[in-house]
Amino acid sequence: MLRIPRVVKDFSSFFSDAGFQCYLVGGAVRDMLLGRKIQDFDIASDALPKQVTDIFRRVIPTGIKHGTVTVLFKGTRFEVTTFRIDQEYRDGRRPDSVVFSPSIQEDLKRRDFTINAMAYDLIHHQLLDPHGGRKDLKAGIIRAIGDPFERFQEDGLRPLRACRFAAQFGFTIEEGTFASIPTSIDTVKRVSAERIRDELIRILETSSPSLGLSLLNDCGILKLILPELAACQYVGQGELHRYDVYQHLLYACDAAPQDNLVVRLAALFHDLGKPQALISTDQGEIQFHRHEQLSAVLTEKILRRLRFSNRIVNRVRHLVAQHMFHYEDRWSDAAVRRFISRVGVENIQDILSLRRADQLAMVGQRFVSGSLIALEKRIESVLAEDRVLNLRNLAVNGNDLIHELGIPRGPKIGIVLDALLESVLDDPGQNERERLLKIAKGFYETRLRED
Repeated sequence: MLRIPRVVKDFSSFFSDAGFQCYLVGGAVRDMLLGRKIQDFDIASDALPKQVTDIFRRVIPTGIKHGTVTVLFKGTRFEVTTFRIDQEYRDGRRPDSVVFSPSIQEDLKRRDFTINAMAYDLIHHQLLDPHGGRKDLKAGIIRAIGDPFERFQEDGLRPLRACRFAAQFGFTIEEGTFASIPTSIDTVKRVSAERIRDELIRILETSSPSLGLSLLNDCGILKLILPELAACQYVGQGELHRYDVYQHLLYACDAAPQDNLVVRLAALFHDLGKPQALISTDQGEIQFHRHEQLSAVLTEKILRRLRFSNRIVNRVRHLVAQHMFHYEDRWSDAAVRRFISRVGVENIQDILSLRRADQLAMVGQRFVSGSLIALEKRIESVLAEDRVLNLRNLAVNGNDLIHELGIPRGPKIGIVLDALLESVLDDPGQNERERLLKIAKGFYETRLRED
């Protein structure tokens, strides 16, 4: 018997009192058996949506067409779906229509994998497992229900989910199931960018994203959804690197902090421009001149194609564009301040995390870079001094330049402010209002003013 949370028991009692069946299904049952934290409560019942609405006060009609409503009960969300049999999947994602059924057995037949096709009877306290999901769960196997070709033709997201589940749980995909994935590529093409993005995020949130990404590559999906990454295969990098660009990016992603999506995305994409930038010198040396700029362009292209938010696009692109820095002990304090200013104080920890992941993925083993440790200490020292590191901290602003010096509004204001910041980064003592106004006046009159 599973240990069911009290709120779920209380919820199921309303179905029992009304004479309906009530099963906990899908990921909740799977995760309980795995001893994992439950994220969502999916309920299956013979009660129709209208009947569920009559039972509970707070019901949201989230998917009436497919028999699904969301019930808000004691601070918890329950997705309640009527037992159903799916009809034809003409869009490669959702059934055109459904037929409601009185049978939980029929309902479980329509699901994707055996480990997701178990149901727990919340009224009679019994586990229902008609497809051997518990056995596959113990064996660590992802297996499609019935004919995997049919399951994948129905829903193009299922092949990605198979790879994601394998990475998430450290499972293997059953041979016949995996062999059927390449036959479903045309169906995968019909999946929305948003849904592909969500599955990619879930893969990147696993402990070893390289496992899921490698499976996507092996079955032909990677070149469909991330052709820029697939193109990095077999691109060598020279003596300092143990791996080709593709392997390096996967291992860098693994090494990035698991709870930081932005850094994981940056780690996965930071060298995408290397295939385009690759040149070989007459001495046989491999070079990738300014590959970080090409990588940043490709990164933005991918993230916008997958409908990531502007905030994530901008942050990831910035990290990729800034990842090629070479610290030396001879850097002056002004050079360290310029580095912080260029990267942004808010991005410092992320860029350092990216560099650590990058270095680890060069040789395939953890090591501590002496130069990176030294740079971190220098950065800590500069930040502790509370020096000016961006335009917001200058003792003057654009309005001061306009009203005090008569500089006209427009691009020249930004040029002058950038010049003032450069001066203050060189000498923090110059960050005084009168001194900066004097510097600004001289710079404007000698460099920008048009007589």
